[in-house]
Amino acid sequence: MEVEGRGRIVVWPGGSLWVLKAARESGRTDFHAHHAIQITFALKGDFELRTADERLTGPAVAVAPDARHIFHAHGMVAILFVEPESVAGRSIRDSFDDGRALVEIETGAIARQLATLKDAGADAGIADEALARAGREIIAALTGPRTQASNPRVEAMIAHAAARLDGAVSLGSAASAACLSQSRARHLFVEQTGLPFKSWLLWLRIQRAVEAYASGSSLTEAAHEAGFADSAHLSRTFRRHFGLPAAALSINKNYVGDAAGRA
Repeated sequence: MEVEGRGRIVVWPGGSLWVLKAARESGRTDFHAHHAIQITFALKGDFELRTADERLTGPAVAVAPDARHIFHAHGMVAILFVEPESVAGRSIRDSFDDGRALVEIETGAIARQLATLKDAGADAGIADEALARAGREIIAALTGPRTQASNPRVEAMIAHAAARLDGAVSLGSAASAACLSQSRARHLFVEQTGLPFKSWLLWLRIQRAVEAYASGSSLTEAAHEAGFADSAHLSRTFRRHFGLPAAALSINKNYVGDAAGRA
């Protein structure tokens, strides 16, 4: 999907928010799948999300993690990406327990936050920190007080990988860090995340590249920081996961670090 240059990205641990304008009515992605939960809001105009079996339009729709889908937007949209392994992500995943890949989201309780996103998309001088806060408040409103305990061994594997993304990371090294055998680590990781460790690691590298780019790195620098061979490797992987080229990220962007809070 082509976007105008006034789009914005803010990233924080556990999630990110993209406020984009479709450059033309035909702007759409290819079929793609990504590990993050995607929650899309129509701010001005409309959008459609479609899988092989389902189709929903705005004003707000969530896409289950790893679901193959097409996204077609016209006008201004906001997209929240939430890590499924985060506390908020584990809560949101409950919405998809009946096997659906797309679910409608009620927006009555988040009207104020959506107005902030719309103002930011119109270049109204909204600070990045305020934009990130609105995103986190939306997530909090959607998840409520529910929490689901995560497995500390899987958390140890995730922390081990996250600290070493600019180099080689293996299932064996992550299993050792969590004091698990490789076979037990493989089974437990799939049980908790829904993905094999290798597939999840690739998603983590993509997120790290987006974070690096959002903090001011070039695409080549971001690729290296996330452990990709070069920007071409990152671009191919990005298109496979998001259905559009990494060059579509050439918009105003910022990384909001730990001080901004966690999803």
